[in-house]
Amino acid sequence: MAQTFKAIMVSRDDNKVQSVDVADLTVDDLMEGDVVVAVEATTINYKDGLAITGKSPVVRRWPMIPGIDFAGTVVASGHADWKEGDKVILNGWGVGETHYGAYAGRARVNGDWLIALPDALTPHQAMAIGTAGYTAMLSVLALERAGITPDKGPAIVTGANGGVGTVAISVLSKLGYHVIASTGRTSESAFLTSLGAAEIIDRAELSEPGRPLGKERWAAGVDSVGSTTLANVLAQTQHSGAVAACGLAQGMDLPATVAPFILRGVSLLGIDSVMAPKVLREEAWGRLVSDLDTAKLDSLSTTIGFDAIIDTAAALLDGKVRGRVVIDMTG
Repeated sequence: MAQTFKAIMVSRDDNKVQSVDVADLTVDDLMEGDVVVAVEATTINYKDGLAITGKSPVVRRWPMIPGIDFAGTVVASGHADWKEGDKVILNGWGVGETHYGAYAGRARVNGDWLIALPDALTPHQAMAIGTAGYTAMLSVLALERAGITPDKGPAIVTGANGGVGTVAISVLSKLGYHVIASTGRTSESAFLTSLGAAEIIDRAELSEPGRPLGKERWAAGVDSVGSTTLANVLAQTQHSGAVAACGLAQGMDLPATVAPFILRGVSLLGIDSVMAPKVLREEAWGRLVSDLDTAKLDSLSTTIGFDAIIDTAAALLDGKVRGRVVIDMTG
């Protein structure tokens, strides 16, 4: 008899009403792929919360196993790059959206989507970083390619208590930036300061409509919020500065003007973590090993089991989760 494992399955009825169930599956129930991975750890990103709650149309194939990233061990491979026993990471590629994802004991995927788990990281640590942390590092790399360095001026991080925000603060502070953290939970100021934030501002300063151009306050930004917040961040970025945009927690719209771009030479850098090429993924994970303090990583992450995924996903969208959540899939 084939080995069974638990999986979270989101489904929709004819009236497009979503339901979430726990199912017992075998590898034969999974979608096509040339590598099977025993999922050892995964996490809950903002996109995963949207997929499980149905609050945004993240899932594009029904039914679906959510979970956009995982770390684990190859148990079967028909791909030249991978053999049984290899430790691997997956981020994005439509997994958890159009291809069965991480919230299952096994994942069968295209081997081209995988990269090797760095020797310095355990699967648990890799998922404490997760797609959120990997996206934060892609943002930092983009700022560096745009010529931004710590001596240019401060860096603002919006959504500071979230997964992207906490890792971005940790990395930017280690690189020597004066980090300004924008958050709706100023009660968490001590936590953000412990990660490396030099200043804390209330997100209300940025979340309401502002002027096309404001006082120049920072040289760089990592924004996971979008909408009016991103517009205000751009309006207050100094000449020749740059902002990396990687999220839409406030909204997909951008109610901005061209003023920051044509009067101050500000650059808006789009960050796509889902389809990023393998060479960029490997660079980002390599830099995470060198530029993210593992002690800080421990402080910004909590661990749950499979049975807590659904409730935690809802709590994350309600703003009740800080930092990163690691899901131990080995229990």
